[in-house]
Amino acid sequence: AVPISERRLLEVKLGEFPAWLGSRDFSPSGVLSALRRGHDRYYNKYINVKKGGIGGIAMLLAGYVVVSYIWDREHL
Repeated sequence: AVPISERRLLEVKLGEFPAWLGSRDFSPSGVLSALRRGHDRYYNKYINVKKGGIGGIAMLLAGYVVVSYIWDREHL
């Protein structure tokens, strides 16, 4: 069995969530490394592919539009 600290979020059961969250590294270097892993995963899945399409770029653009809209609207 895989230890809770090495599981991904989608593999953690609801009862194990507090223990899993407690095992995360919330230091600045831990957060930075998590962001780097997320970027690498996104890049390798959507951008760095043999048969590339517009999907990854469109998703990035859609995210930018949503964030820009939220920042522009103060009532949200």
